[in-house]
Amino acid sequence: MNTRMNAQVDAAADAPTEASAGARAQAPARASSTAPAAPAAPAGPRRGTTDGLTRRQLLGASAVLGGAAWLLRGTVGPDSAEAATPVPPGLPAGTELYQRVFQNWSGEIRTDQLWTCAPRTPEEVPALADWAHANGWRLRASGYRHTWAPLTVAAGTPESARVLLVDTSRYLTAISADSPGTVRVQTGATMEALLAHLAQRGLGLTACPAPGELTVGGVLAIGGHGTATAAVGEVRPEGHGYGSVGNQVVRLTAVVLDPATGRYTLRTFDRSEADSAAFLVHLGRAFLTEVVLRAGADRPLRCVSRLDIPASELFARPGSGTGTGGGLGGVLGGVLGGVLGGGSGPRTLAEFVDRDGRVEAIWFAYTEYPWLKTWSVTPNKPLGSLSVDRPYNYPFSDSIPEPVARLAGEIVAGAWASAPLFGQLQYLVAKVGLTGDITDILLSGDLLRRLLSGEVLTHLLAGGLHSDLWGPSRALLQYVRPTTLRVTANGYAILTKRADLQWVVSEFAAYYRELLAAYQARGEFPVNGAVEIRVTGLDDPAASGVPGARPPLLSALRPRADRPEWDTAVWLDVLAFPGTPGLERFARELEQWLLRTFDGTRAGLRVEWSKGWAYTDAAAWSDPDMIGRAIPDSLRVGGGPGWDEAVAVLDRHDPHRVFGNPFLDGLLK
Repeated sequence: MNTRMNAQVDAAADAPTEASAGARAQAPARASSTAPAAPAAPAGPRRGTTDGLTRRQLLGASAVLGGAAWLLRGTVGPDSAEAATPVPPGLPAGTELYQRVFQNWSGEIRTDQLWTCAPRTPEEVPALADWAHANGWRLRASGYRHTWAPLTVAAGTPESARVLLVDTSRYLTAISADSPGTVRVQTGATMEALLAHLAQRGLGLTACPAPGELTVGGVLAIGGHGTATAAVGEVRPEGHGYGSVGNQVVRLTAVVLDPATGRYTLRTFDRSEADSAAFLVHLGRAFLTEVVLRAGADRPLRCVSRLDIPASELFARPGSGTGTGGGLGGVLGGVLGGVLGGGSGPRTLAEFVDRDGRVEAIWFAYTEYPWLKTWSVTPNKPLGSLSVDRPYNYPFSDSIPEPVARLAGEIVAGAWASAPLFGQLQYLVAKVGLTGDITDILLSGDLLRRLLSGEVLTHLLAGGLHSDLWGPSRALLQYVRPTTLRVTANGYAILTKRADLQWVVSEFAAYYRELLAAYQARGEFPVNGAVEIRVTGLDDPAASGVPGARPPLLSALRPRADRPEWDTAVWLDVLAFPGTPGLERFARELEQWLLRTFDGTRAGLRVEWSKGWAYTDAAAWSDPDMIGRAIPDSLRVGGGPGWDEAVAVLDRHDPHRVFGNPFLDGLLK
């Protein structure tokens, strides 16, 4: 991470430095008893504090700041003295084997050292599956671990568990043209590499997840999506879709059991085959090695950011009147709105969706003015827009400014009541980095003015302003680096009709405010990140261009046959640092309210698989009623194939459940 804070953490932490990301690319010898070259020996421990931060605060900050080195934690070879358990016996010859601690992106899931292999070709995976079945082991596909839910392995999985991680990101990364409008991609390739390949061919996707360092296989497994639906009057272009990335799949290759031989094999499914619908979103209950995706002609986008519309207006109840804003944001809005297409234009989220089709609202905790981003299809560069041709164009978000890093460290070290200050700080940093406007800083209290010193402001403004960007779609759709703040998140999709979009966001925003205020009144601060709101269409199989295709059965975006008017999904996430006191209790109260409010009458609730759900007061992914009833029923109701068919198909093609774990055993039944 290219920030001063990272240097401070490294200098002050009384812990070994971690291997650089470059070590990950070292090619190990190919043999069952050899492993990647071990990371370089750590430098000696260094002690101290920097600028008044305690060691505990610095270590806390390092835990929530991003970087690539976390991917290498705990990597040792089987011949190392540190190898925790004996080498699994009888592995196929040539298996590249090592041990690694599995740690997910937020750090909430961390295991003992688990045996890991890196197949060089898809053909190695069926042989591994045969070995696993014969020896009572299970295989878990693994990539960059940018996930929250325990779909790969559970927290605390012991070294004695018969689990073999299969790292697809080292070698299964090939990408090639399949036809003028399709791409063949192995599942270990990153989404960033996929979009770059498409861009070279003049192709693109309508939407995709914002982080680029995700494997294609991981995105497909959990129904990864972006934020896009059709603007008013917009006609879906050939090759494009408004649902999940998986809905663009034309063909897929999976590792399945051949009933004739009793051995695992590679089998390619055309999208027209009924069984393919179970593999498109499989939650880790299958192993895909390759897919063919459909794409369309790339359409340049203009992305406009603004922070001048108060939440009370952006998320206003339908028919309540939107007003004219107020406070500093309203003052700035008179100028900024006129420059960026606002003013007398849209003021509610639904109005922006109608105009542009692509929106994201980031509402920092305890603040009033969300960061609203809108993307519009814009063939030619508008006057005043900054032209960009590469992704990741919000440096203030990717390279965490020192004041944000310092305060983050203090919060996770125990200063949880600083959450309102942290929300204000994030808002001000975003506002300066996007618009250059420092009015709110000048009118803020002494503490915020000290945090955002002249040196910090100079750094934020050094790269220019980023409120109005234009370029190829990939440059605007991917904007989250691994170096951003590490937070945990819950996640839900609310299916509804387009006309009720504003009702959904207004109901949620009102309850979220009320719940957050109630906790604050008791001296509790369970949220210290932001609310994120996105809007997509549903998975229309026509986007694949394959006659007879069906939508992914386990996708949160699968349409309901009994609700054809439900054509829109509102995605809701609440972010906080892992370990925040009261977070799970807050998330449970919110989840139960969502279930009661969006009960299938006017809108319906589904979970976002990669994030947090099924909350008890103490933990996510733990409520037996959610896991055993509410979640399966959300994909059963409405008629037609759904939950039960998906479970049956996955069981039929992997009856030994080689591709699974105890959590999935309890969920998918």
